[in-house]
Amino acid sequence: MSETNTAPVVLDVWCELQCTDCRTALDDLRALRARYGDRLDVRLRHFPLEKHKHSYAAAQAAEEAAEQGQGWPYAEAVLARAEELAERGEKLLAEVAGGLGLDAEEVDTALVDGRHMLIVDADQAEGKAIGVTGTPTYVIGGELLDGSKNQDGLRERIEEIADRLLAERSGS
Repeated sequence: MSETNTAPVVLDVWCELQCTDCRTALDDLRALRARYGDRLDVRLRHFPLEKHKHSYAAAQAAEEAAEQGQGWPYAEAVLARAEELAERGEKLLAEVAGGLGLDAEEVDTALVDGRHMLIVDADQAEGKAIGVTGTPTYVIGGELLDGSKNQDGLRERIEEIADRLLAERSGS
């Protein structure tokens, strides 16, 4: 009897929380989660862009939310209000945290003490090193799929790769 690898396939999503294209991509991510469940590990990776002045703080706040067990729900809630983030900045980040039942004061403190800067910086550096230039960009099975200019067909391509990788792991 052959042993099967039950580890999930990893989908890294290079995202920026002030990016409306990333908000558009959430529909694809929801569909992928619904289709694959725990067979697909969708990981939020940060790629704040200089043109969005609050995206770096938003990435740090998302890391604090992740520590409090709400990383993706927080990222989705901030993306839903990307235009408002542009106007209100860090006040909005704490407000969103409070709305999700997180410790908003701790999110504020994390932005002040910079405890998550290294994670955000490391994600950004890794993204640049592998060729990420905009968001959203996906990496699955070693393949980089850039959705920053056009997302048409990307979910289908991710599904093709995920299906292939899962089939390989199950030995079929």
